[in-house]
Amino acid sequence: MAFLGELISLGTALCWTITVVSFEFAGKRVGSLSVNFIRLVMGFLLLGILLFFLRESFIPLSMGQTAWSWLLLSGLIGLFIGDMFLFQAFIDVGGRISLLIMSMVPVISTLLGYLFFNEILSTHEFIGMSITLTGIVATILLRKPKRQKFHPNIIKGITFAFFGAIAQAVGLVFSKIGMGTGSAFAATQIRIIAAIFGFLIVLTWNKRWPEVKKATTNKHAMIFLWIGALFGPVLGVSSSLLALQYTEMGIATTIAQTNVIMIIPFSILFFKEEVSYKEIITSIVAFSGVALLFI
Repeated sequence: MAFLGELISLGTALCWTITVVSFEFAGKRVGSLSVNFIRLVMGFLLLGILLFFLRESFIPLSMGQTAWSWLLLSGLIGLFIGDMFLFQAFIDVGGRISLLIMSMVPVISTLLGYLFFNEILSTHEFIGMSITLTGIVATILLRKPKRQKFHPNIIKGITFAFFGAIAQAVGLVFSKIGMGTGSAFAATQIRIIAAIFGFLIVLTWNKRWPEVKKATTNKHAMIFLWIGALFGPVLGVSSSLLALQYTEMGIATTIAQTNVIMIIPFSILFFKEEVSYKEIITSIVAFSGVALLFI
């Protein structure tokens, strides 16, 4: 099917949008570190149930040792280290600047796709990708933070966000190598296993287990976490890997980044945020770039 990878990437963006909204609700109640760990455990369980019905195995042990090695490394770098850098960047410089730096993931992915897989974008694909990223960056810049404040750790925050972007892109490269033409759901579960072990170490080292235990007793947070886990680690991460089997890394990650645009209606509806006509224009620009990728 033509443009299957691009369509899957649009689905990924929608999944990320629902995930962000769900985890924002949960994070305000129980904290980001608890959310990070619990959502991975939930994702592992949901994927295990799915794989049991699809492959009659709760854990994909049938995948070879080489695949497991690449995917575990991918999960450790992309889902654990990348997220740790990103969440610290959110603390140091806020979400606006962090998302702005993270919008470089498609650019880094394009370079890595060329180096590792000899993926070369056509002229119209490059133009479409450039227009989309321009629209995304403009939208992020136009969104006014609730409170204007000076960030004392701005250099560290920007550095961490940049490292987070690199980690996510490198994680995708290793995922594509390890997954091959195999199951994206199985590959995602293996990646999650590595990330869980990473967070186990962090939680133990920082003695944060009481927070996690307390978080599991918050019924409202747990409901949002289950929703976020379904659309994040399960559908979002899996679809992002599946898209790599049908299109170039740069295109897949560019389209997936449009969740920054898709979240605007949710922000208006659930968080009562105001949106200017300029943001609407830049959103249209971003999706016009996506449209070019389907030509």
